[in-house]
Amino acid sequence: MENPVALSDLEAQLHSAQAVDELSVVFDTPFLLVDIDGWNSDQSKRGPVDAVGALPQPNCPVIALTGDDSDLPPMVDLVAASEAEVEMLTEAIGNNPVAATILVQLLRHNERAAVLDGLFAESLSYSCLQSGAAFKQWLSQRQPRQNIDEDISSLVLMERQQGQLTITLNRPHKRNAYSAGLRDALYEALAMVAADDTITAAVVQGAGDCFSAGGDLDEFGAATDGADAHVVRMTRSTGLLLDQLKSRTRFHLHGACIGAGIELPSFSEQVFAAEGSFFQLPEVAMGLIPGAGGTVSILRRIGRIHTAFMAISNQRISVETALEWGLIDAIR
Repeated sequence: MENPVALSDLEAQLHSAQAVDELSVVFDTPFLLVDIDGWNSDQSKRGPVDAVGALPQPNCPVIALTGDDSDLPPMVDLVAASEAEVEMLTEAIGNNPVAATILVQLLRHNERAAVLDGLFAESLSYSCLQSGAAFKQWLSQRQPRQNIDEDISSLVLMERQQGQLTITLNRPHKRNAYSAGLRDALYEALAMVAADDTITAAVVQGAGDCFSAGGDLDEFGAATDGADAHVVRMTRSTGLLLDQLKSRTRFHLHGACIGAGIELPSFSEQVFAAEGSFFQLPEVAMGLIPGAGGTVSILRRIGRIHTAFMAISNQRISVETALEWGLIDAIR
């Protein structure tokens, strides 16, 4: 493990425009490990580093080695509780330094942004990375996409009992992978809820052995026009619609909840998960970032530090840890 930078030295660097520029993968600095020994929140009163954005931020992820994530300097993006976690995080960042950098920059922005502004920034960032070298390399290692005939009308099932509408993601043969077709079907179902005040509760669940394994990998790379993809995401934003319906929706999760499979539920005020469920954000490992609203929804549930850890580490988060962090509201 490389030697960490003293917090006071890093703060001094942040006062120099030239020094800030050098804190970037462009200058072969894909991350910073900072020593925060002796830090306490009272220190923020002594100078201009009392909020994210008060000083220029390093153009790379900043990692603190500490077992306490409750009181951190505002420039810290990630926490490692052990040297093993430092090595795991730095290796992940080294494999995809541009995606990791854009992720932490986006989370810094979205921590202060409204939901719509955060989704807008996320979509632009995602489109940018879709044309990046790392994602293209990841795509080149994939097998050719398989064409599967599906009944589009049955991608989402709906059943109403009085004021409750149960919405079921129904691609069990694909582990409810979030395809363009499933996205559109879910959006239409939620739009119906938004238009009908007599639907007092919408319960969203998944058919088969898991809630959702995330984005349909067979469709990755299909969008060749990043600008057009951004406009589509913002025109039919399931995340924005869920945020507007957050008090009327309830998610029942089970099994794998990957990528969109936890990003979308996190917009709701009520998220329940079965025993044995797990949660994962694998996009940075592909050269991307979460693109279904997770840098807004998950950020608001568990904070910037845990969100960055989930996305960069690509580790599975257990249902117990998810409950402890606030990613879910109950285990049922």
